[in-house]
Amino acid sequence: MKAIAVQRGSEGPTVIEKPRPTPGEGEALLRTLRVGVDGTDHEVIGGSHGGFPEGEDHMVLGHEAVAVVEDANGTDLDEGDVVVPTVRRPPADGTNDYFERGEPDMAPEGEYVERGIVGEHGYMAEFFASPPEYLVPVPAERWEVGFFVEPVSITEKAMEHAYAARSAFQWTPESALVLGNRSLGLLTLAMLEYGVDSDRSFATHDFERTYCLGRRERPDPTVDIIDEIGATYVNSNQTPLESVPETYEPMDFVYEATGYAPHAFETVEALAPNGVGALLGIPGSWEFEVDGGRIHNELVLHNKALVGTVNSHVKHFEGAVDTLGELPEWLLSDLVTTVATPDDVAPAFEYGDDQIKAVVEFDRL
Repeated sequence: MKAIAVQRGSEGPTVIEKPRPTPGEGEALLRTLRVGVDGTDHEVIGGSHGGFPEGEDHMVLGHEAVAVVEDANGTDLDEGDVVVPTVRRPPADGTNDYFERGEPDMAPEGEYVERGIVGEHGYMAEFFASPPEYLVPVPAERWEVGFFVEPVSITEKAMEHAYAARSAFQWTPESALVLGNRSLGLLTLAMLEYGVDSDRSFATHDFERTYCLGRRERPDPTVDIIDEIGATYVNSNQTPLESVPETYEPMDFVYEATGYAPHAFETVEALAPNGVGALLGIPGSWEFEVDGGRIHNELVLHNKALVGTVNSHVKHFEGAVDTLGELPEWLLSDLVTTVATPDDVAPAFEYGDDQIKAVVEFDRL
């Protein structure tokens, strides 16, 4: 079968041939439909994040996938079920307390593997195998956009933790700022602007005023999407984050999805009193000067909070399936700017002004 992998010493993804996996006991065989490409994939390819499976000279990429059950192999699944796989799995030496509690997304580094990211092959292949407990059902009619479930699940978890950080008092946020206007930022912006009709405790809130900070100049397709959503675009070349409170307003909630390390500290001052910032970007080593005393005072004297969050688990994926069904179809359609195939995969990994979200399509329903 064809697979898209990063190999030791290579400078980019390559198409390789691998044996079709044979599912073990308690595993199903999945036929891959689509796999999304995101910033983490580029970090893995560049070597700044993740790591190869032990003893392997390559790693199959891809963690944003949607697939169909090819062989249920005695599991409770049915052939033809459309599913999305979660990413984090137990470490090679066995399970641990985090997995046994059903909280693998809270495990520290070294106590998990992540498919397509660190320690385990991903989903960017014609077939893969998985235990059913790591597969989340998706309506068959949503198969073309099912790969969006994984990134939406990341925001589901971030919102859960943000609200948990404010649960000690009545928090009624009205303003929200998303840092970053790539696909995750745009999905999150839409979730915050539209809200969702759900009784989940971590459901996104329908904010009255939403903003998105980016570096692109008009005309630009991502800015067009921000306008269509009904949010305000903040051009950081003209209004950097530290100027946002004075130019627009202090923010009740800030969602950081850039990996730009100074934003972690600038977020504190961008927050309104009682506000919370969720940090999701993963920067490399970066030394710079900050006024630590001022940041400390802002957190303490104005009851502000920062939460760091990574990965997500089944409940967040399940919530993401619901949320995905409530986002407008035009948005999901406009976000997908490249549909590549294994025979010509290079366009999926190219950065360009018009590139928002690229996917590799292996098969169709």
